[in-house]
Amino acid sequence: MDTTVVMDLCRTALISAIVIAAPLLVVGLVVGLVVSLFQALTQIQDQTVAFVPKILAMAVALVACMPWLMSRMVDFTRDVFENAGMP
Repeated sequence: MDTTVVMDLCRTALISAIVIAAPLLVVGLVVGLVVSLFQALTQIQDQTVAFVPKILAMAVALVACMPWLMSRMVDFTRDVFENAGMP
């Protein structure tokens, strides 16, 4: 494997990891902000009030995005195996 192929593979791996993690992180961020705003308005300062909705929303987002996430991971893996043997 050439150095440029390795660098391209590393770049593609990092971009794929960011794209795969982004939907879950965005859902966690949005739900966290909404719950924090709710806690500030009602002055409820309980840790589980922030934790449980975030976990549930991220689980729903994971189930909803799973087919797309799996296709992205399968495409990346297929590209790695196709390009691994090329000189």
